[in-house]
Amino acid sequence: MKKALMVWGGWDGHEPRQCVELLAPVLKHEGFDVEISTTLDAYLDEARMKSLSLIVQCWTMGTITKEQEKALLATVKSGVGMAGWHGGMCDAFRQNCDYQFMTGGQWVAHPGGIVDYTVNITNKTDPITRGLNDFKMHSEHYYMHTDPGNEVLATTTFTEGFDAPWVVGAVMPQVWKRKWGAGRIFYSALGHTAVDFETPEVKEIMRRGMLWAAR
Repeated sequence: MKKALMVWGGWDGHEPRQCVELLAPVLKHEGFDVEISTTLDAYLDEARMKSLSLIVQCWTMGTITKEQEKALLATVKSGVGMAGWHGGMCDAFRQNCDYQFMTGGQWVAHPGGIVDYTVNITNKTDPITRGLNDFKMHSEHYYMHTDPGNEVLATTTFTEGFDAPWVVGAVMPQVWKRKWGAGRIFYSALGHTAVDFETPEVKEIMRRGMLWAAR
């Protein structure tokens, strides 16, 4: 049986426990043995890490030790997949550039806070987004610094600047995949809180992304 480790913590505003508890049954339904941890020390258990197919992290901000980061990066590089969403993956450990290099992006702003916006499916043939159409969101509109090497599957365009009018017209990646060594990385900027996953496309993209990332 494939094994997945889900790690949650950090800032409570992103409802990490609620989101992980919502998505853990999705993985179990897909045949994964799912373990949930609330400590980054989980990354230091070498035997457990080697046994995994997938790491799913929801840990906004916070800090990670050099030893924890080194173990995580090495595990993914060896072939274990990693998947995450919103700030739980790409606004974690703001001081750790190597971690950001692995994930392919870093949150920097959400002009206007909670707003209405559109997510545009830009790759309609990839298995993660195939058959899905553009859809509306009412949530944080993530503005990010992203790696040009990402394989972008969906974007959003800032049609209003709110408190940052100079971003109007910016096309921002929202869903992507990439490699880190032999490991697959999947990220979705969607999923500010658990209610976002009530949007069918958000939950389905995350389900497909986790399955794609898993070795």
